[in-house]
Amino acid sequence: MDQRGESKMKNMTLANIAAACGGELIFPAEEPYANGRVKADYERLTIAGVVTDNRQVERDFLFIPFVGEKVDAHRFIPQAFEQGAACSLSEEDLMTDPVGPCIRVESSQRALMDIAAYYRRQLKLPLVGIIGSVGKTSTKEMVASVLSQHYSVLKTEGNFNNEIGMPMTVLKIRDHHQVAVVEMGIDNFGQMSALAAVARPNIVVITNIGEAHLEFMKTRDGILASKTEVFDYLADGASVILNGDDDHLNCIRRAGGARIIFYGLGVDSSAAAREKDKDKLARLNGQIAEHLAKAKDRDGLADGCFDMSAAYTDQERLARETYRAENLSALGMDGVSASFITPEGDFEAVIPIPGEHNVYNALAAAAVGQSLGLDLDEIKAGMETASTISGRAHFLHLGGLTLIDDCYNANPSSMRASLAVLARAKGRRIAVLGDMGELGENAPAMHYELGERAAEEGIDMLYAAGALGREIARGASDASLNRREEGAFFAGEGEGVHRREKPMEIYACPDRDALLADLLGRLKEGDTVLVKASHFMGFEEVVKAIQESYGKGDAHGGDKE
Repeated sequence: MDQRGESKMKNMTLANIAAACGGELIFPAEEPYANGRVKADYERLTIAGVVTDNRQVERDFLFIPFVGEKVDAHRFIPQAFEQGAACSLSEEDLMTDPVGPCIRVESSQRALMDIAAYYRRQLKLPLVGIIGSVGKTSTKEMVASVLSQHYSVLKTEGNFNNEIGMPMTVLKIRDHHQVAVVEMGIDNFGQMSALAAVARPNIVVITNIGEAHLEFMKTRDGILASKTEVFDYLADGASVILNGDDDHLNCIRRAGGARIIFYGLGVDSSAAAREKDKDKLARLNGQIAEHLAKAKDRDGLADGCFDMSAAYTDQERLARETYRAENLSALGMDGVSASFITPEGDFEAVIPIPGEHNVYNALAAAAVGQSLGLDLDEIKAGMETASTISGRAHFLHLGGLTLIDDCYNANPSSMRASLAVLARAKGRRIAVLGDMGELGENAPAMHYELGERAAEEGIDMLYAAGALGREIARGASDASLNRREEGAFFAGEGEGVHRREKPMEIYACPDRDALLADLLGRLKEGDTVLVKASHFMGFEEVVKAIQESYGKGDAHGGDKE
């Protein structure tokens, strides 16, 4: 977010920043400094912004340089001061003669987190944390769209949700903002604790416990344990909003004393459902305790690093506050309509983004909205004007061809959701898929199952690239052969689904470049093309090549990652 013209950051003097991160503030002996200031200027100076890219430095900004794999940004400190930076951090072993005030720290990463945590403590606005294996970015966009009907909202840019992006988002909050919506993304144990200690969320949304990052967290129980570390860092009076249709989330009964709200299509508050949850709760308690013991032994984590007992041993909050939807109707590429049932009343809305999963996002947004005082008309308006970002199920109409740009990331759950959306498209439905990363030892089987799903959804043409792309193609081929023998060439069920008259065309390619060399010549007017893979596959180049061949296009749509 552009910080030009924004107000200064509250209490962000150099002395306070140095104290917050445990750093040593050093002023050069020679004045004036490279930014034209002298030491006396700093007595009342407050930082105007924080950046990690020297090209974004403006007057009175703090520059935080990182040592990357290819570039050490400490070498850009002089340029940062020439552009008007008020101060720069510098790691101890990389400290050179400063040309402007520097704060010497042991770690730029740790200092960034500490500075953001200090700044967050100065702020009174509510912060909404968005967590989950799948759907963080799309849910964040939907929540922000709803809240913006009533408040001035600061939201995470794109999906900058990691140990750099999340604290940087917090540091962009200014006096005119009334609420912040912040993604919190992790891939291992202990990371959520670090992010949550900075964010101290007033409201948390957990979208699901899926299959992303199984390479590191091993099982969905491990993923559950890591996500719910956030419960130890909630603000007073917090609310936790959970997907009640997720089999790992729907039995949570306590979250650090927070109010618990469920949403979903099948959420049930009956006595029978509560009794069933007791049995599931007992089973999960045992599994999670065993998993955490192994994780602590394996990773050397200290006792108490993440304690699930507070979340899973209490049976007091059995009554559910629920948000649900019914009467879903797919509108093709124009979105999905549904009836929304909330504690404050019911209403009908059309979500302008295809896919049932976007109804879940809308339900979460409704729960957040009502928690922050929005009325039904405001919530409905926010749902019906929601949009998305590039690389996240971003729909582009390119001169007769529809491109679904979902190239930013992928895991089995999001792949299945994307294929379900593609299955409802008109014309030839073409899936261009690549490897899914961080799935662990079961990765080949998960890719094979993805190919099977593509065949079951009735996709007309499949391109698969990457080291595991062959497994996608093999699964699709085997499933397509079986379906051909059975005479089954249908694309799913329900409204908008049509018969596939011939078997799926399947192309397995060794890499992205080989895929592109063959794909572009086969596309034609009327096609709908889904492009999706994990980020390391670089499938944004596939999207770019299709756009260059068919035009940039008009955009709409939503994502799942």
